[in-house]
Amino acid sequence: MGAPLRANLEKTEAHCMRIAKFFVVGGSAAVLIAGAAIPAAAQPTDTTNVTFEVLAGTLDIVTPEAADLGEGAPGEDIAGPLGPVTVDDTRSSVDASWEATVTATAFQTGGGSDPETITPEEIDYWSGPATGSVGNGTLTPGQDDAAAAAPLSATVPLVAFTHVGGTGNNTATWEPGLIVHLRPENIAGVYNGTVTHSVA
Repeated sequence: MGAPLRANLEKTEAHCMRIAKFFVVGGSAAVLIAGAAIPAAAQPTDTTNVTFEVLAGTLDIVTPEAADLGEGAPGEDIAGPLGPVTVDDTRSSVDASWEATVTATAFQTGGGSDPETITPEEIDYWSGPATGSVGNGTLTPGQDDAAAAAPLSATVPLVAFTHVGGTGNNTATWEPGLIVHLRPENIAGVYNGTVTHSVA
């Protein structure tokens, strides 16, 4: 092969390589340009699902641990406060109604003979108005004042306070009083018994 022919072949090969390079580089540029030409979908707002839980608690009643009503002579009345009684309703209920009731045991001294005993029916209870409350619904005392006092019982609960309607949580506090009717035949001594409040 002569020198002139070899030179022409080399020029032809170099030209073809330049053309191939143009297509490769140009093709990549075309792909990049085409990709950049497609915009991302616009999303100016978005939502987040949020959850939380409202807890349900219990229905409780709290009373004083002890109360001293004072003293009196046979045939007289002994009257005194029992101390604050509180209902705490944390049931978070759609109907927050409840009823608080009260019962009592006999009060006795010495050996518990008849002259040494005061029966529950010889003790009157009165709730009085609420001294504090939180929540909605209607609170009603079982006995508005001492004039409305009612005898206690060991077996038949006496209504002390009611809460009707309302929703969610609520609390109510009242300070009941007791009136002990001593019989002339009762003898001297320190009489002990229990007063029990319940709520449901």
